[in-house]
Amino acid sequence: MKHILFTLKECPSELLDDEGWIRDTVYMASKECNSTLLALNSHKFEPQGVTCVAMLSESHISIHTWPELGMAVCDIFTCGDHTDPQKGVEWMKRELESRDIVSQEFVRPIE
Repeated sequence: MKHILFTLKECPSELLDDEGWIRDTVYMASKECNSTLLALNSHKFEPQGVTCVAMLSESHISIHTWPELGMAVCDIFTCGDHTDPQKGVEWMKRELESRDIVSQEFVRPIE
């Protein structure tokens, strides 16, 4: 089981505030990491920001955006040898045009 926590920085605010773009990015990240998408739920906040969570057979992907800061806080947690969460991280970084990323990977469960 791999769990990657990451913050995407210096992203264009218009992408971070676009609920459809965020949903599509998370959907495709689930495909990139070779996981099975069960459900996708998102919410657009006023005046800005989006939260999106993908429920996967192998666990989950989440993103919370702060357009005013150019930042998205995310995680991808997958189990199974067939998944590669790092590919999902790379997809999200590229699609949100992040110029900087901070990430940390954990092997779960933490003992």
